[in-house]
Amino acid sequence: MEENLQLAVVIMAAGKGTRLKSQRPKVLHEIGGKPLLAHVIAAASHSATPGDIFVVIGHQAVKVRDAVASTDVRFIEQTEQLGTGHAIQCAREAIKDYQNILVLSGDVPLIRPETIEQLWHFHQEKQAAMTILTAVVEDPSGYGRIVRKSELWPDMIPPEVEAIVEQKALTPKQEHIREINTGIYAFKTAALLEQLGKLTADNANHELILTDVAGLLFSAGQSVVATQAPHANEVLGANTIAELVALDATLRMTSANHLMTQGVTVFRPETCVIDAEVEVGADTVIEPFVQLRGHTRIGAGCTIRSYSVIEDCTLGGDVLIRQSCVLTDSTVADGARIGPFAHLRPGSEIGESAHVGNFVETKKTKLGKGAKANHLTYLGDAEVGDKTNIGAGVITCNYDGVHKHATRIGKSAFVGSDSTLVAPVSVGDGAYIGAGSCITKDVPGDSLAVARVQQIVKEGWAAARRASQRAK
Repeated sequence: MEENLQLAVVIMAAGKGTRLKSQRPKVLHEIGGKPLLAHVIAAASHSATPGDIFVVIGHQAVKVRDAVASTDVRFIEQTEQLGTGHAIQCAREAIKDYQNILVLSGDVPLIRPETIEQLWHFHQEKQAAMTILTAVVEDPSGYGRIVRKSELWPDMIPPEVEAIVEQKALTPKQEHIREINTGIYAFKTAALLEQLGKLTADNANHELILTDVAGLLFSAGQSVVATQAPHANEVLGANTIAELVALDATLRMTSANHLMTQGVTVFRPETCVIDAEVEVGADTVIEPFVQLRGHTRIGAGCTIRSYSVIEDCTLGGDVLIRQSCVLTDSTVADGARIGPFAHLRPGSEIGESAHVGNFVETKKTKLGKGAKANHLTYLGDAEVGDKTNIGAGVITCNYDGVHKHATRIGKSAFVGSDSTLVAPVSVGDGAYIGAGSCITKDVPGDSLAVARVQQIVKEGWAAARRASQRAK
């Protein structure tokens, strides 16, 4: 058999997750900024196990497939959800040519690549027909228990297992067992396939469940062993929204702690929302109540002040994000200063040492090196040259009701306060726009453009009006 057919990884992701009381498939609920299933796929992909990855989908299969379509996995459809054993029966054709398979659960998102490798290596070492990944927890309620072969357990923990007993079928003695089944296994494929057809729904769950294979293999004289995960929390799933939120908190705290080991200062990390794939450079300071979402990348020596939300953005080094800014799908170059209360909408490119200040909004706008827009400004579909100053209250009128149009402002230009630039329009290098102007035509470089109603002064008008009102 070819080397690459030694192992397949099968991730079960077909269930409804009815206990969550949600219309969404369980594996598509998110923690750490991405679906539960995506975390499991990432762990399998990043482990050193040499295997192809299959995902068994069923409930809302199209949505599940679409959610992880960018990953390198193959899909197997379980059109009826008749249990975990039935899910592997549906995968029979896909896995039959592999020597071994690893079975993972799509709703156990904290599983680490190292733990998957531990299971695989233990399975190889013991040459077992089935290897179970277990965990010892304080409260095992709701989980299947591991019944070891030796009566000396837990004083001695032999690897051999007699059976996995589900919660509903536990005897009073077995209820005290704290070693639980995690739903993560390794099998010799031939041994598994031999027993799959013997599964029945004559159990506490009234389904074809994969855990029953352990008892069938043991009765057939095959070796069934177990290895304990090093950290119990990484193999726990979630059956309620509250448990999902708890997993999310664990993952985000892990992300924050990892950043701090890399030289990032995270004040009050329990208040921050940091997604699993966020990267931050050393000597950056993250203040309380910051959210770093999606694929955000932040350089070294930055400061992210409280209540800012940054999603799918790339920031250079020495960037200052002041309080309460919102940045989405944008780039900010080295030394730029943003906020407070600034909004960078998708497609914004803020240049080196540029300033975007109080209540300034940008959308699909390029702000050049050293350019400034410090107050109460909207820049949409605009290109602003290096060292240009945009005054307070300036608006680029980019939308005519049907189409968006571009505004281009050259280098070292000056746009006076309260001006409106009606796109499409261009302002040349070094040009000046007088305050309060409505610019509808191109402005040549180094020129002055003033477009406003002529001021009229009527002396004594106000005094006469007041006198007239008193006479009434």
